[in-house]
This record gives sequence, structure tokens and C-alpha cells, in this order.
Amino acid sequence: MKKVCTGVLAVLTAFSMCLAGCEADKEVDIKLDPEDPTAIEIWHYYNGQQLNSFNEMVTEFNETVGMEQGIIVEAFSQGNVNELITKVADAANQKVGSGEVPDMFACYADTAYEIDKLGLLADLSPYFTKEELDEYVPSYIEEGRFDESGSLKIFPTAKSVEVMMLNKTDWDRFATAEGVDLSQLETVEGVVRTAKQYYEWTDSLTPESNDGKAFFGRDAMANYMIIGCKQLGTEIFDIKDESVQLNVNKNVIRKLWNNYYIPYICGYFGAYGNFRSDDAKTGDIIALVGSTSGAAYFPEMVTVNDGESYPIEALSLPIPVFEGGEKYNVQQGAGMAVVKSDEKKEYAAVQFLKWFTEKERNVEFSISSGYLPVKRGANTEEYLQQILAIDGIKKNISANLLESLPVAFQSVRDFKLYTNKAFKNGNDARNILEHSMQDQADADREKVIESLKDGLSLEEAASSFTTDQYFDSWYNQFVDRLTSAMQ
Repeated sequence: MKKVCTGVLAVLTAFSMCLAGCEADKEVDIKLDPEDPTAIEIWHYYNGQQLNSFNEMVTEFNETVGMEQGIIVEAFSQGNVNELITKVADAANQKVGSGEVPDMFACYADTAYEIDKLGLLADLSPYFTKEELDEYVPSYIEEGRFDESGSLKIFPTAKSVEVMMLNKTDWDRFATAEGVDLSQLETVEGVVRTAKQYYEWTDSLTPESNDGKAFFGRDAMANYMIIGCKQLGTEIFDIKDESVQLNVNKNVIRKLWNNYYIPYICGYFGAYGNFRSDDAKTGDIIALVGSTSGAAYFPEMVTVNDGESYPIEALSLPIPVFEGGEKYNVQQGAGMAVVKSDEKKEYAAVQFLKWFTEKERNVEFSISSGYLPVKRGANTEEYLQQILAIDGIKKNISANLLESLPVAFQSVRDFKLYTNKAFKNGNDARNILEHSMQDQADADREKVIESLKDGLSLEEAASSFTTDQYFDSWYNQFVDRLTSAMQ
């Protein structure tokens, strides 16, 4: 009898452990006490309109559902996303002078991966039924499953993709003079050819030589590297069962180099301010690729060096794709991770997440700041128009953001969305992708400018940087740095 009981107990234990990494068969129902509410502290990096919207929703939750169920949410901005990452990591590692780890925090997968290795993240799967999770965009949920057990460690709250933003006013002048067409911007190579033509056209408008203007810039070089590789058939970080294989295809990277570094050192592309929207405000570029969440910052006025300002019309377009490549766009945007604690705290945190991602509420929060909702039923242009028709919502959204939203929804439909799975030292590896080519381009552009001042032609000034040998030297350093960062 004792052996039978022991065997039954072992089976039940194994079954319960299995359920820990799976969705619950029915919703977990834990009773909280409204007379003794459970407090949840959230750290995030929201700012501007997104911060205002989030604070309003936290207040609404506390005064309605939270009050009824016995949950109080307190939300604290920790600055920008990098400052948030640092503060969470310091708290998790109990660094001297750091605060306590919050109950929930906004994060990307690589940060969550590192925190989870410390045993601090709760598996949210038991708090959701399969039917509940099926309401969300599948790839958004899968992004939060990065360990071997398939447990859910990050919950999606708002996502974004990249779009191209264009100063249509100055584009129209250029198009009329040079006979260019918007279809040229559908491919990466077409953007490069157009940028060269724009540089030469603006150069011809002044008596000085080699003072043409840059046409294009982009934020998030890591996205260019990762998504560019995917469009060209290569996954630079191939992750299986938490092990990562580095795939740095030299021919693919050379294509990325030829279509960013080369036009950059020639002055056809540019990066001058903190963000490319800053460069668009000064007229230093007229086209950019950036996150939908940055569309609100695209200018409505351009101010040139002499202080003269003029209004512009903005136009949003899908991101360019490499010729012959697949239509991939980046899937980005932080989710929320819940810190492992007692059952009541975890349950309370999940109740807030469920409330926050309810269809209409999540759409209202997302579109006010250029993000995309996380439920399948909300990710349609038809539903977007229904929400925008509600009194008071549309007036809180900038004109440029309204312009970009249909393109963003179109991209979700027409492109394959991609984000690599988390892996050890993923943040460090991404940092190499973000800076390696851009830093080299910045340094070499300065050298080209000096050579132009010495009287060399643009072709002569750039010639020493466009050789196979020069690329090989950079490429070898790039691979070494990337390999070291991942070890």
C-alpha cells in the first residue's frame, strides 16, 4: 500500500510540475481582500503621451476593478529604457544603493532572460486559460517563452514595427525636378539610388561643389542588421534550446555594408542628432526608417540653419525590402515581466495585465503613442477606424502618428514579423550590431569630408574606403567583437 501511495504521489507531483509550464485548464481564481488590498509596484520607461495614457489607466484601474478586487497598482517611470534596464539589473543583483526589485517591470526579452537566470521571474502560464492566450497575436506570446520549459515570462502589452517617414513637401520638389517616383523607395537598393540622386540634385543648387544633402537616415541599426539578414535569408542569431549559433554570412553582411556604409560615407545618408526625427526637423534628411512609436516626433515644421522655418506634409510608407528578399519587419516593444513572489501578488499583477490588454482599452493606449495592440481582434485597420471614431480619441493623436498607423497595421498584415529569441549576453551582442557599422561610418565620413576640403572629388575621397580589403578588415573585427560579446 505504501508503495502504491508513493507512486501515485510521484505521478501527481510530475503532473503538477507539467502544468506549471502550460496554460491552466481553467482560470485561477484567488480571492483577494478589498479591505486589505494587495499592492503591485510597476517600473516602466514610458514618457510623453504614453506616460500620460498609462498613468490615466492605472488610476482608472485602481478606482474600479482594483478597488472591487482588492488590488492597488503603483507605477513609477525609471527614465528611458536603458536606465530602466540598469535599475532592474542592479536591484536584481542586490547592488549597493539599488532599490528593491519591483513586482512587475517593462522589459525586452534579453533583459528578462538575464533576470530569469537569477530565478526571479514568475511563470504566468498557470494564470491564463488556453482560450485567453489564443486571443493574443501568437508571435507576441511566443516572444515571452524563451526557456526550455516553454513557460511564459514576458507578457505583451504593446508592440511596434518600423515604417518609413517622408517629408513629402521637399520630396515633391525633388520629384518634380528629377522625375523620381515613390516606387523607387520600395527597395533598399532603390533608396540608395534615390539618395545619390538627391545628393547630386541638392549639390547642383549651390555654387559650391560636394555640398549636397543627405536624403535618408535610420534609427536602430541593430534592426537594420537583424532584419536585413532575415530579408536576405540569414538568421544572424540561430537559437535552439537556449543555445545560440552565430551565422554571420559574409556575402549578406557585405550587402548590408554596400547599402548603408557606402552611401553614408558619401553623404547620401546621414545621422546628426540623437534621433533621425531630429535630423528631419532641421532638413538634414527628408526620409527615415524608425519605429511607429517615433512617428509622433516626425516634424510638422522644418527649421534650416538660417532660422527660417516652413511647414511640411508627412507621408508614411512601408519599410524598404532588399531586392529579391523576403518581406520581413521587426517585431519590437517591451512587455511586462512579473517577479516571482507569493500567489496573491502574482495573481494581482496578472489581473492588471488582463484588464490593461482588453481589446478597446489596449487599442486606445497603443495608438495614442504609436504602438500596436496585442490582441488579434484589435489588429485590423477596420477596428482601428472604429476606435478613432470614438469622441475625444482622435484629437489626442498627432497628425503624423495618425498618418503612420494605417501603414503600421498594413505591415502587420503584409510582412512577416520577426524578433530573435533571447539568449545569454544578448544585450551585449545587440549593442555590437547597433554601433559597429555606424561608428565606422561616422569616423570614415569625417575623413571623406576632410579630403573633399583638400580638393579631392567625392569618388577620390571615398575610394580608399570602398575596397574589398577595407571591408574585409572591418568584417573580421566585427565578427571577433560579436563572438567575444556572446561568450
